[in-house]
Amino acid sequence: MIKKFKLLFILIFLIYPNLVSAQEISTGFDAITVSESANGDKTYSLSLKILALMTALTILPSLVLGMTAFTRIIIVMSILRQALGTQQTPPNQILVAISLFLTFFVMAPTFNKIMDDVSEPYKSGEISLNEAVLNGSGELKKFMIKNTRKQDLNMFSSMANMDQFESTDDVPFYIVLPAYMTSELKTAFQIGFLLFLPFLVIDMVIASILMSLGMMMLSPMLIALPFKLLLFVLVDGWTMTVGSLVGTFN
Repeated sequence: MIKKFKLLFILIFLIYPNLVSAQEISTGFDAITVSESANGDKTYSLSLKILALMTALTILPSLVLGMTAFTRIIIVMSILRQALGTQQTPPNQILVAISLFLTFFVMAPTFNKIMDDVSEPYKSGEISLNEAVLNGSGELKKFMIKNTRKQDLNMFSSMANMDQFESTDDVPFYIVLPAYMTSELKTAFQIGFLLFLPFLVIDMVIASILMSLGMMMLSPMLIALPFKLLLFVLVDGWTMTVGSLVGTFN
């Protein structure tokens, strides 16, 4: 009797797996659907929206790095720490936190506009998902173009064999993004150079004094560190740096 049940179980396992797997596959594909209404608006299924959301979360760090003010701010902060000669003080976590908060502050007008003109109308059903994505990317593109040098835009346009554009709205996103990042790198190093100069002067003065006194074995960087910290504190360096850095964005 037990052998008969075993044989029946094996037969069911051999016959029905294909049917079960086919049903699961068809159900899975039916869950990821895009339906189009009579007026041409497309409606995406919940599974497809969740898939898009999870994909967006994976590329979110790259978007923060490449499409916002984070790149310029974190580079300037890193150069400032190196100019002070404080090694790992402030630590990397603090620099990243300051850069993120300053990025949110700089990007607040753009984010608020996206929230009012894109997110709220999409939630209320006034615009479709395609329109929301286009409008949101358009706001980010406006911010990037305002803070991008024309020569960088022209360089990437010529590399893509594109003609001159009549307006900024006609510039493709794949040209704006690399041009913006290249421009941000150049601006960040220019600001870092200006920040480095006064601390470099202090290092040179301290090194000259030590050489004149014959103290060759004493590290000039070690002696110059408290003087650089004192100068930075007396001029309220963090407030000046943050204010000037935020003021460089349009």
